[in-house]
Amino acid sequence: MQFPQSLKRTQLPLFDGLMASTVTPLLQPVVESTWQENLAAFSEMSLRGAAGHCLNLLAPILRELSQNNDARWLSLIAPPSSLTQTWLREAGLNRERILLLHPRGNQSALQLAQEALKLGRSHTVVSWLHPLEHCAREQLEQAARQGKAQSLNISLG
Repeated sequence: MQFPQSLKRTQLPLFDGLMASTVTPLLQPVVESTWQENLAAFSEMSLRGAAGHCLNLLAPILRELSQNNDARWLSLIAPPSSLTQTWLREAGLNRERILLLHPRGNQSALQLAQEALKLGRSHTVVSWLHPLEHCAREQLEQAARQGKAQSLNISLG
């Protein structure tokens, strides 16, 4: 997927500044003694509109997260099919710091996200779970706290 030249020149820079300031709390280094005080373990973002436009809005956030100084991974759990390796490259993400994970067998995307969070090998686990019930939010938050990670759920609709 290629971004139209007009979009690259006009709209994406507008969102870069806005989105970078929005996700700054997600990007703070994890410090053992103050981790729970400084960071919320679970965040959710709801995007509406055409899939391509939603991904364009999401690009600066994922780019910032992929360039995090934390030595751990940015894990993307069951991303939409339009989020391809080509899209990641064209959006300027550091693909060497990203894991694309898909559930296998009877495993759900929620279970995979929980497992990735609990392991603590990812600084941020991004999921695309919709709808996300209150108990599932709590499960993701608990798993994130256990693994000293961030859970970010993207709801596309």
